[in-house]
Amino acid sequence: MRSVPMQRPEQLAGRAELNDEEFAQRAASQAKAREQERNRSTGTAFGFDVGFRAFRQTSIVVEPADGRIPPLTPEAQQRTARVTAQRSTAPASWEDRSFYDRCITRGVLGSALPVIYGNGNEILQTPGYVAITYEMVHDTRIIPLDGRSHVSPKVRLYLGDARGHWENNTLVVETTNFKGNTTGAGPNGGGTPASEALRLVERFTRVADDRIDYEVTIDDPQTYTRPWKILLPFTTQPGYQVLPYECHEGNLAIANILSAARAEDRAAADAQKKGLPPPPSSAWQGNEVNGAGAPPAPPPGGQQR
Repeated sequence: MRSVPMQRPEQLAGRAELNDEEFAQRAASQAKAREQERNRSTGTAFGFDVGFRAFRQTSIVVEPADGRIPPLTPEAQQRTARVTAQRSTAPASWEDRSFYDRCITRGVLGSALPVIYGNGNEILQTPGYVAITYEMVHDTRIIPLDGRSHVSPKVRLYLGDARGHWENNTLVVETTNFKGNTTGAGPNGGGTPASEALRLVERFTRVADDRIDYEVTIDDPQTYTRPWKILLPFTTQPGYQVLPYECHEGNLAIANILSAARAEDRAAADAQKKGLPPPPSSAWQGNEVNGAGAPPAPPPGGQQR
């Protein structure tokens, strides 16, 4: 699904699926990209799974009907500007980096949306609970199915408070009680950070032995001007394993990022003492944030990077 843009490209307006020619183009481009990725990953610390499927969806967003993320509220626009400025300059502390940068969480949506690696999900079903483990970082959601009410609104969680029930053969999960200003509705939790008003309704429907259709309605009136929905097919591969992802808060990435920032501070101060212009600063890049909540859409046969 990485070859499917988050938002529908303008040239595909009004169409939920690619035609045969466009689909063949996407499949060929995707196969070529996968082969290149396998070749590049040989001998590295992580590899890429060898199986893939192409899908006809013109966008991951399926509602509104135009396949576009609704506009941000004025409050969310200010939030986006603040976080973008924070993550595009040298960090003063670890709190200036995203929760993904800090290996805390990618959030519910950020853990489901397709990225370059680590896309595995493991779903365990018992009579009273469903547990979902996401391969990247180290999140597991425990979802009770016994009809209990949500916890107190005073309790706020990175992954929210989830409650599930069955509607025929569809597992429906409603999640509330999110911590505000944490992760966004983009890959790896990028995009505009959500507010505490966020409410997610997920629907898991098995449509084949090796496929579950995953729909999520995002309702956050403090961030978006209307609710919107995404659709992802979850597929299986023989022998796939969800492996431990040894990333934790306080790992070397954050320590090195902060030490590099302080080194630049010292270099600038030293230049000032000598009456010299400050050295050029690094291009600081944090977890992606923009008003749309997702990278620009590539062409139908292109690869989203």
